[in-house]
Amino acid sequence: MTVSEEKIIEGCISGDRYMQKMLYNKYVSVMLGICMRYCKSKGEAEDVLQDGFIKVFGNIKKFRKEGSFEGWIKRIMIHTALNNYKSNLKRYFHTDINEIEETTPLLVSVENEKLPEKDLLRIIQEMPEGYKMVFNLYAIEGYSHKEIGEILGISENTSKSQLSRARVFLQKKLRKYNKEPVVQ
Repeated sequence: MTVSEEKIIEGCISGDRYMQKMLYNKYVSVMLGICMRYCKSKGEAEDVLQDGFIKVFGNIKKFRKEGSFEGWIKRIMIHTALNNYKSNLKRYFHTDINEIEETTPLLVSVENEKLPEKDLLRIIQEMPEGYKMVFNLYAIEGYSHKEIGEILGISENTSKSQLSRARVFLQKKLRKYNKEPVVQ
C-alpha cells in the first residue's frame, strides 16, 4: 500500500508513530548522505541525522507546502549539521584571500572511469573542517560566499580562501586517485 506524502505529513502532525516511521524510512538514506558530507565519521553523521529528524517531527506543523517537502527536510539536516560543526569547533582557519594563489579548475578528471560516489564522499570527509564546510555549502548546496560567511560566522574572504584550499586539497587527492604525480 502506497501512502501519499500528504497523508504521511498529516499523520506526523497528529503524532502517528507509524507515519513517522514511514517518513523516516522514506528519507533516511538521502539525509544520511547529506549528513555524511558535513561530519567526520558515520557515527557523528548518524547522531546529526537523529537530531535532524527530531527537529523535522517537532516542526512539521510549520511546513508551508512551499517547495518540496524533501527540500525542507534537507535544509533542516544541513542546518543541524552546521550547528553540530559550530558546537564542536575549536577554532576557524582564517586566511586573507590575498594570500591565496589562483588554482586550476575545481575538478581533475579521473582517467577512463567515473569517480565512485563513495570515494568522493571519503575524500570530502578527509578535508579539514573549514574546507569541508565551505566546499559543501558552496559547491554542493549552492550558497554564495556572503551567505556562507553569515552561516558560519566568518568573513566572505575567509569563505573564498577555504574554498580555494579545498580545491587544492581535492585536486591533490584526485591526482593520487588518477596516479598522477602531485606537483608541490
